[in-house]
Amino acid sequence: MNHMKATYYDINGSSQGEQVLPDWLFDGVINEDVMHQVVKAYLSNQRKGTGAAKSRGMVAGGGRKPWKQKGTGRARAGTIRSGIWTGGGVIFPPVPHSWRQRVPKKVRALARRSALNSRAQGNRVSLVERLDFKSPKTRKLREILSNIGIEGKVLVLTDGKRESVYLSGRNLQEVIVRPFGQESVYDILWANIVLIEQEALDGSGPSQADKKASLSRSRGKPEIRVREEAGMVKRKRTPRANVKPGVSETTLVEKKMSPAQDKPKFDTSAIKLPKISELNEFLLEFQSVVEIESLRDRDGRKTAKAIYEARLVALSKDSEQETGDA
Repeated sequence: MNHMKATYYDINGSSQGEQVLPDWLFDGVINEDVMHQVVKAYLSNQRKGTGAAKSRGMVAGGGRKPWKQKGTGRARAGTIRSGIWTGGGVIFPPVPHSWRQRVPKKVRALARRSALNSRAQGNRVSLVERLDFKSPKTRKLREILSNIGIEGKVLVLTDGKRESVYLSGRNLQEVIVRPFGQESVYDILWANIVLIEQEALDGSGPSQADKKASLSRSRGKPEIRVREEAGMVKRKRTPRANVKPGVSETTLVEKKMSPAQDKPKFDTSAIKLPKISELNEFLLEFQSVVEIESLRDRDGRKTAKAIYEARLVALSKDSEQETGDA
């Protein structure tokens, strides 16, 4: 894997070469769908949801019918607080409610890494030495950004909470100051340049969500079981054979099945039974009477019994044809 790098600047804006960014955070993975989900949830969580208005039932007065129902020549009315009357209630008024959306930790961690990777791949991540402000000075922060050559929107990530740096950038409309690790995905994507204190990267490590994500990536994609490779090729559906009265279908099958077909290939005790609508197609994958009878004994559904018997009869018919051809 190619390691991502970022230019390192001192407090005077002089370039000190490039530094390698940590792999646990800058791993090159960019998931746009997850970033969209997290940003949408973030903007939704900013909404207060306190808008409210009174409906006709909440407005005082209007308990008496204004005039009688018929005979006046006017439209019928039941209350003067209707939504079409002046001073009446609002039709379908806004109701206070929460707009909050919950996003899992792993999804938030993946979205944060994706946002930082998108900025790092475009050479829009820079490192700077410790921003040590004894007192808040907006002019000093502006000079540092100007010496580095940063223009436009910038997100400054400090090593922990730095109130002096935060107050210095509060009056700059195109500057956001956040403690490293507490920035949102929206903040990262809002900024054209992400400026990170070197100490913040040196003193940080992966969270539990980041560790689990790294472990999942190291394992690779799970192997997909191919049904054809396992010998589970589907056969054409065979119509149900006619059985003479008085002779059970199971007995007929047991007499006419060959030893090769009767040999089980699968552990039927561990197979999950499908729905009734999919049972016919599911049984076509089995060529052994023992397997089908084992599945039938496990299946307690009454409507499934006829399907099992039909499949057993079809197997007996196939066995009879193979014997005749031989």
